Amino acid sequence: MNEFKFKNAIGITALSAKMDDFTYKKHAHQEYSIGVTLKGIQGYHLKGEKRQSFQNGVMFFNPEENHDGMSNGEEGLEYAMLYIKPEQLLEATNLKHIVQFQDPIIYNGKIAHHVLQLAHSIFKESSEAVCYEQFQNLVDSLKIDTYYEKSNVDHVKLRLAKDIIKSSVTDTFKLEYICKELQLSKFQFIRFFKSQTGITPYQYYINYKTEVAKQIIERTKDVYLAVTECGFVDLAHLNKVFKYRYGVTAYQYMSKLK
Repeated sequence: MNEFKFKNAIGITALSAKMDDFTYKKHAHQEYSIGVTLKGIQGYHLKGEKRQSFQNGVMFFNPEENHDGMSNGEEGLEYAMLYIKPEQLLEATNLKHIVQFQDPIIYNGKIAHHVLQLAHSIFKESSEAVCYEQFQNLVDSLKIDTYYEKSNVDHVKLRLAKDIIKSSVTDTFKLEYICKELQLSKFQFIRFFKSQTGITPYQYYINYKTEVAKQIIERTKDVYLAVTECGFVDLAHLNKVFKYRYGVTAYQYMSKLK
């Protein structure tokens, strides 16, 4: 059985997942993702390495870190995840610079407790005051100096390419235009982008469109607006790419948020 439940509060999305045979395709989030493995073994590839989170493992994903996901154990997999916008984390830490998780998996009971406590409160529809307090408790438990460091500045060409892709979310993928702006051939650009990010430019484009659609659904509870605003052919198209990345269709995700 594969079951994915989502709930949003104070701008943070909580996910409760149970997986037997589902496999996430390679994707990335615009948010920070912090999760706890509750049962089984959570396997995924990150930065070219195979990772495994066992029971009580706390997982960290930085924004735009590409990864897949699957159950590596015979007993199935259960986990909880929080998706936190970068600006929320910076505000809670009172930092000005972008920060990065250094360790993808740690075993820390205190942090795991705060992750699960906040996720539980979001699903239980606790008051905003309670959720904000628990979010701050989680951030305080992370001890930023221990788990974070300043992010390296992206290569100028990579940043320009990402900016162009993000600005054309409603249009078709503009490979020729991007290559012209970067003064690279199509093959040179694709090789360069993949070497820097682990995915092709087109995969990044689809991932970003899907992420924006998810944000529109969270904000408006209107899946058809997400189809229009993000330039998908139709709802079936959005549902297909959405399920590959989040385990549910866009329509199912909207229904779970209501």
